[in-house]
Amino acid sequence: MRLLFIRSVSFGLSVASTLETRSVFAASTLAEYQFSAGRPVAKMHATAAGGAKMLRKVAASRRMLHAGKRPSSSSSGFGPRLHPFLHRRDNSSTASRVKTFSAAAGKDGGSSIPGDSGASDLPIAPASASASPAPGNMGPFAPVLLAVAVACAGSFAFGFNLSVINGPLETIAAELGIAGNKALMGLIVSSTLAGAALGSLAGGGVADSLGRRVSFLLAAAPMVAGPLISAAATDISTMAAGRFLTGAAIGLSSALVPTYISEVAPTRIRGTLSTLNQLSICLGILAALLINVVLPAAAWRTMFTAAALPAALLGLGMLLGPESPRWLASRHRDQEAELAARRLWGPRGPAELDSSRPAAAATANTGRAAAADVGSHPPGIAVAQHGGLAMLSGPAARPLLIGVMLFAFQQFAGINALVYFSSSVFRQAGVTSDALASAAVGATNVIGTVIAAGLMDRAGRKQLLTNSFLGQAATMFAMAAGFSLPVLQPYAGTIAVVGTLGYILSFALGAGPVPATIVPELNPLSTRGKAVSAAFVSHWVCNVMVGQTFMSAVQSYGLAPVYTFFGIMALAGALYVESQVPETKGKTLEQIEAELQTGAKMT
Repeated sequence: MRLLFIRSVSFGLSVASTLETRSVFAASTLAEYQFSAGRPVAKMHATAAGGAKMLRKVAASRRMLHAGKRPSSSSSGFGPRLHPFLHRRDNSSTASRVKTFSAAAGKDGGSSIPGDSGASDLPIAPASASASPAPGNMGPFAPVLLAVAVACAGSFAFGFNLSVINGPLETIAAELGIAGNKALMGLIVSSTLAGAALGSLAGGGVADSLGRRVSFLLAAAPMVAGPLISAAATDISTMAAGRFLTGAAIGLSSALVPTYISEVAPTRIRGTLSTLNQLSICLGILAALLINVVLPAAAWRTMFTAAALPAALLGLGMLLGPESPRWLASRHRDQEAELAARRLWGPRGPAELDSSRPAAAATANTGRAAAADVGSHPPGIAVAQHGGLAMLSGPAARPLLIGVMLFAFQQFAGINALVYFSSSVFRQAGVTSDALASAAVGATNVIGTVIAAGLMDRAGRKQLLTNSFLGQAATMFAMAAGFSLPVLQPYAGTIAVVGTLGYILSFALGAGPVPATIVPELNPLSTRGKAVSAAFVSHWVCNVMVGQTFMSAVQSYGLAPVYTFFGIMALAGALYVESQVPETKGKTLEQIEAELQTGAKMT
C-alpha cells in the first residue's frame, strides 16, 4: 500500500511538472475557469487563494517524498480536489491564455499567486466587464426571434390600422350619412392620431410600472376592440370612438415594441432586430393597400374586422411570452428575471443577466439619493429624481432630448406629407392608378427598410441616420427645383417620380427605423419607458401638425417653397445627428447607460 500510494503521488507530480512551472500551471487553470465560468472577481480571488494553498501542499509533499517520508492525506492535497487539474484537456492553449492574462496584469494590476520556493509568482488579471459576453450573445436565437416576432405584431397592427381607412373612406362617409362633409370625414382619420398621441403619453408610466409584458396585454385589448367597434358602426360617433380607441392602443404599442426589442435582443444583432419594428409597420401598410385592392370599398366592415387579427396574435403571444429580464432585474424580482433570461438566452442567460444588475442598482440608488436631497434644495430648483420632471435634468435629460428631436426632425422633413401627395405627383407623371402609385411607394419603403436592417449593426445608427437625412434633403431640393425652374419644366414629372421614390428610399434607410432603435438604447432602464413615450408623443404631435398645415401651406406658398422647407429641416436633422447623437452600435445597454451617466464621450 505504501508503494502504491507513493506511485500515485509521483504520478500526480509528474503531470504537474509537464507545464512550464507549477505557478504557470495553477495560474492557467484559474485563468481557464475565469474564461469558462465568468465568475465575479471576488470568487476568482478566493479560487486563487485555494490554488496557492494547494501548490504549497504539493511542494511539501515532494519534499517529504525526497526525505523518505510518507505524506499524510491531509497535507498531500490529492484526491478529488486535484482531479479537475489533472484532467485539463488543452494545457498548451491554457498556457497561452496565462501569458495573455499576465501581460494584462502587468498593465492593469492583479493578484499574485505565491508558489513554493523557486516558482515565479504570476499575476492574474481581474475579471473585466468587457470579458463577459453581452446578454444573449452566446445563447440560442430562436426564443429571442419568437419574442420579437410577437412584439412586432403590434407594429404590423400599427401600419394596417392607420392605412386601411384610406381606400373606403368615401364609401364609409356615404353609409354613415356624412358624405361631402370634409370635417367629419377628417374626424375619422384624426381621431386615430389623437388617440395615438394620448396612448403614447400614458404608455411610458404603464410600461415602467407594470412591466413590458403586462403593458402589451393592456394594449392588445383596445387594439382588438377598436376595429371591431368601427366595423359595427352605424353612425359617426361610434366610428370615431372605435378609431380613437384603436389609436390609443397604437400609441401605447408604438412605444412598447422598440423598448421590448432593445431589452431582449442580443447586442450584436440588436440593431437588426430593432429594424423589424419599422419593417412590420411597412408590411402592415402594404397589407392594408392589398386588402383595399382585393376587396371592394363596400366591404369596409370586413377590412376593419381583419385589422383585429394581428392585435389578437399580439395578446395571445404575450400571454405565453416572457417578460423583459432587464425590467424584472430592475424590480429586484431576481428569480423571475433568471427564468426569463434562461427562456430567452439559453442556459447562460442567468449568468449573463448579472451584467445588467449593477447598472440597474446604481440607477435606483441614484434616484433614491436624489429624492432624499429634494428637501435640501431651495424652492424652484429642479432635482434629479427617479423619473417625472427629474428627467429634464441630470444624465437622463440628454437622451430624452435626443429622442424628442429625432422624431421632430423625422416628421418636419416631410415624410407623411410626401406620402399623402404621392398620388398627385404620379398622376402628373402620367401614372393614373392611385393603387399603383401607392404600391410603388410602399414597396420602396419595404426594400429600403430591409437594406437598413442589414446595415444597422455594420455601418451603425449614426451613419445611417446622417446619410438618410442628407438623401432626403437632396431629393427635396431636386423636386423643388423641378417644380420651379422653367428649364426643368419638361422633366418635372420624371423628376417628381424619381425624387419621390428616392426620398422614400432615403427615409427607409435611416430616418424611418433608426429613431425607434436608438431612443430605447440611449435611455436608462429606470426611465426608458417614459423617455420612449415622450419621443413618440413628439412623433404624433409633429405628425398632426404637418398633416393639418401641409395643404394650406401649399395653397398659400406653392409646392416648391414647401418642399424647400422640408429639405432645410432634413439638412438640419443631419447636422443635429452629426453633432449631438452618439453611436450605440456594438455596445450593451448597460455600457451605454454607464457612459452617459459618467459623461464619457460617445463617438
